[in-house]
Amino acid sequence: MTRLADYAEKYSCITFERTDGVLEMRFHAPDGGPLKWALAGDTAHNQFGRAFFDVGRDVENRVVIMTGTGPTFLTEFDTTGFKGQTPRLWDAIYKEGKDLLMNLLDIEVPVIAAINGPALIHAEIPLMSDIVLSVEEAEFADCAHMPSNVPPADGVHVWWEMLLGPSRARYFLLTSQRIGAAEAQRLGFVHEIVPRERLLARARELAADLVSKSPLTLRYARAALTQNLKRRMLEDLGYGLALEGLAAVARTFDSHGLEDQ
Repeated sequence: MTRLADYAEKYSCITFERTDGVLEMRFHAPDGGPLKWALAGDTAHNQFGRAFFDVGRDVENRVVIMTGTGPTFLTEFDTTGFKGQTPRLWDAIYKEGKDLLMNLLDIEVPVIAAINGPALIHAEIPLMSDIVLSVEEAEFADCAHMPSNVPPADGVHVWWEMLLGPSRARYFLLTSQRIGAAEAQRLGFVHEIVPRERLLARARELAADLVSKSPLTLRYARAALTQNLKRRMLEDLGYGLALEGLAAVARTFDSHGLEDQ
């Protein structure tokens, strides 16, 4: 059986704290600053899926709160040590990408996102929560794919279509459109806009109300509400990752002037 002590110090990009069954996950860079997205080494891309696996198998977690660090949730890349895509590197990214989203959905307790600022890279991670709180300064976009000359296809093609509808999602992803918090609330994927100084307090209030329910009610509510989401991801996530990988490897060939033979 997994316990908090087994993973509390395991991940350099995540700080864990649990009170009365409510587990708070705070995402950050290894130096403690705002989270940056990186692919090379033991970084957020590698850690998140494993962390969600651990969290989902700790029966003492009854509600999970996810938040970021500082004024942003996730807006920057860290390219340290990254030298371009190879088939072997993409094989690791393919596995990590599937684990990240599927293990998040496999957490069988309610998940609350407290989005502390702009989420311009992999905004689907907090938006896959059951309850989404946001500060007024937050905005949402997919700046990880088309601006990097790879297709938006590693789960964002599934999630944003579900949030926005097929037509608007295609426009959103192809143009890297930014959606502010007020518009996100109008569209329905942000549920409450909260002053920054009240963000975590409001998340904890909602969590405390949920924790008052029985453990089985919490588990089965999450299971019921995520079943269709899991089905959609199982059908299309791996395919999208494969397409993105082909484009990413081709981009590496092109940048080095290599012939694709």
